[in-house]
Amino acid sequence: MGPEPASETRTTDVLADFAINLESDALPASALDAAKRCVLDLVGSAAAGVSSLPARAVRRVFDRYSVSGQATVWFHGLKHPAPAVAMANSAAASALDLDDGHRAAGGHPGAAIIPAAVAVGEETRVSGKELLAAVVVGYEVAVRVAAARDFAALDTLSTGRWAAYGVVAAAGRLRRLTPHHVAEAMAVAGVQSPGLSAAGYSKVMGNSVKEGIPWATFTGLVALDLAVEGYTGPTDILDHPAYYDAVRIRSKLKESFAIERTYFKPYSCCRWIHSAVDALCEIMDEHGLDAERIRRVRVATFGRALTLNNYPDPPSLESAQYSVPFCLAVAAVRGRDALLPLGEETLGDAAVVHFARRVELGRDESLDALFPAHTPARVTVETGSGATFQKTIVDPLGDPDHPMSNEALEEKFHRLTGPVLDPAARRAVVEVVRNLDALPSLDPLMERIANEAPKYREAASNGRPLP
Repeated sequence: MGPEPASETRTTDVLADFAINLESDALPASALDAAKRCVLDLVGSAAAGVSSLPARAVRRVFDRYSVSGQATVWFHGLKHPAPAVAMANSAAASALDLDDGHRAAGGHPGAAIIPAAVAVGEETRVSGKELLAAVVVGYEVAVRVAAARDFAALDTLSTGRWAAYGVVAAAGRLRRLTPHHVAEAMAVAGVQSPGLSAAGYSKVMGNSVKEGIPWATFTGLVALDLAVEGYTGPTDILDHPAYYDAVRIRSKLKESFAIERTYFKPYSCCRWIHSAVDALCEIMDEHGLDAERIRRVRVATFGRALTLNNYPDPPSLESAQYSVPFCLAVAAVRGRDALLPLGEETLGDAAVVHFARRVELGRDESLDALFPAHTPARVTVETGSGATFQKTIVDPLGDPDHPMSNEALEEKFHRLTGPVLDPAARRAVVEVVRNLDALPSLDPLMERIANEAPKYREAASNGRPLP
């Protein structure tokens, strides 16, 4: 355990002061525009995941507690206090692995920070610009904390370990709390957030816990409530060099904003798989190949990707999201659109599983050296006639250096929300988010996503309408 930095001011205090005292007008338009993209993408991801088992489970549990509140579960209409609602919306947003991410953090800030900010924003009656500023601040704090760790020393990069810092920053700002309370809440949340070590060593990768994002969301908001009541934590939590580079966390605050380097996902699977999917699809498109003509696929990638379960015949949707062979097979056999989102109907598909068993994985030292700044893959395709084709992708579609356009993000939103919103409602949400910084309240957004989706009860689970 190393000493604190030379400055007497602790890093949690620096982050808390930044979160509370940064003027919204000091934010560049580019950061606010990035926040709009993140909000739209996250709402779409939640719409796709609202009927998933994890999202249903969280809603059922909190509904059983029957605690009424002012925040609303999206696409469902339940009213609960912000911590419960944010956890429910986070569970939906992260269920299908469609939520945004950040390379510097090695994880997914949006699925925690945006549900928390919207829920607290409902309670505190903030403007659209105030919401966007809080989202920018939340991403900044969360990404800085996550990026200041030694990735090579971590047993898992699971987002739940660090996302609560951003939740506290965003929600504390919207609640207009003091920097002291926010710093204490960061300390409390930093200790109490899920450790998730089992996510690194467990062989049962396909489960509802996944990266622990909903729990971190809930923990961050409860930590704020506790701090206001005088509950304290170790506020030097970020000042020990064996765990965090405090200088990196503190340096150049306000000079640039991490949210502008957010990546977005065109496929509902682990980001570590996307470069391989892009490479395979490009090879097939360029050479007019179909799945039946491909005899073998070899994927060279970075070492962390080989720690995924990589089952050729995954037993659950969650485990499918963490399988390079299976996701490549879905793209090859059913087309890449079958990954937006990845559906239960792909599980056990004989043609998909047969193709997945022909995918071989290996670590490439040169590609490994590019991680975590990049998530590269080199794919080699061998056909039945003996032809060989190869392609390397360093930055998959959706990365800041290979971005999805606003039009592509809106197309993704329309596709994901199709089962829960009619076309007019989808267009209205897009328009509201485009103009969020000009709205005096969140009402126009919530009016369109708060009510139970008309098509939602048509879906069924075990033969019964979903709750």
